[in-house]
Amino acid sequence: MGEELDRQTRDELMVRLNRDAVFIAKHFELRYRAIEAERANVKSRYGSCYSDGTIKIRLRHAKTGKPLKYSSLVATLCHELAHLRHFNHGLRFRDFNQTVLEFARRHGIYQPRSVAAGVSLRAAPVREQNNKTPEPDGPLQLTLF
Repeated sequence: MGEELDRQTRDELMVRLNRDAVFIAKHFELRYRAIEAERANVKSRYGSCYSDGTIKIRLRHAKTGKPLKYSSLVATLCHELAHLRHFNHGLRFRDFNQTVLEFARRHGIYQPRSVAAGVSLRAAPVREQNNKTPEPDGPLQLTLF
C-alpha cells in the first residue's frame, strides 16, 4: 500500500472531526456515543453508524493509504450523523443529509474543492424516464477524492 497514515495525522484528523461533529450534532439535537477512526483494512465503505450511536469514519484512501481530503471526511461525517435521525437511506434521510451538509457548508466546515473554485456541486436535474422517480438534487459524491 502507498503512504501510511501516521499516528499524529490520524489524531489531528480525529480531533478536528470530533470538534466539527459536536458543533453539527448540537445544532440538530443529535446524540452519538463516539466518533472513531475506522480500521485501516476497511476499504468497502467510507463510514458507518451503529445503533448504539457509534460512528466510524475511514480516514485513508483505499488504494493509496493517504489521508482522504477533509471535505470527503466531513461529507461522510454528515452522512453518518444524518443516520442518527433516520437509520436508513430513504427520502427523509437523503433530505436531512442534504440539510446537514448545507449547514456544514454555511459554517465553513464542509468545503469541497469545487466550491472554492466556483464550480457548483449540484447535480444536473435528472429527467423522468419510464415513470421512474428522479434522483434528488445533491452534491456529486465522485468529486470527493
